[in-house]
Amino acid sequence: MEALTLHPWRVSYRQAVAIQESLREQLRLEPLSAPVALVAGADVAYSRASHRMCAAVVLVACPSLKIVETARAVSRARFPYIPGLFTFREVPPLLKAFRQLRARPDALLFDGHGLAHPRRFGLACHAGLLLQAPAVGCAKSRLVGTHGAVGHARGSAADLVLDGLTVGAVVRTRAGAKPVYVSPGYLVDLPSAIALVLATTGRYRIPEPIRLAHQATARMQQTVDARVRGPISRTYPDFIRP
Repeated sequence: MEALTLHPWRVSYRQAVAIQESLREQLRLEPLSAPVALVAGADVAYSRASHRMCAAVVLVACPSLKIVETARAVSRARFPYIPGLFTFREVPPLLKAFRQLRARPDALLFDGHGLAHPRRFGLACHAGLLLQAPAVGCAKSRLVGTHGAVGHARGSAADLVLDGLTVGAVVRTRAGAKPVYVSPGYLVDLPSAIALVLATTGRYRIPEPIRLAHQATARMQQTVDARVRGPISRTYPDFIRP
């Protein structure tokens, strides 16, 4: 699965912000019209011991949620941990993993945000645009916005609002469990994003594709950490400071 090349990754803070604001104009949000048979869940773990990013993409079949394919990639962290700019840290290793997929997913689920972002261009927006695939962000915690109360039943939801605009929803995926924060990324509108998250959530609070990807990155991180010998430099040679 190949990605578009729309900008460099070796950028400063100000350049990264400008890229987000520019690419936001290319977003398309629309209902999911085609059937979704394959869904890819994506996650990234950071190995502090090795200063490496461990990315995993797990492709599952719908509605069975059985694993069809898993792709992995490990690369050095090239961008610092800066809230609002996670895409410049996490998307490069994720794209390496997506390139290894043999089958093309019908939709993508990311452990992160889409429109529910300070500049309304989170990880799901950025990666979805580059991969030209329907993408949804499903996060465990809120980054921006306010919302009302969420019902206790599965499927209950409340709008997540930022500056007067609805950028996502707070969704109860399991009765009695904490809700998740769902926001459209690319080629998906909010109702379709919520429906996809609920359709791919089983016994756990988190959608199964993301949960499986998280498990894969945790195993990768343990393996990478075990191979570390000696001190590791934590500088960012590819990051140009403002």
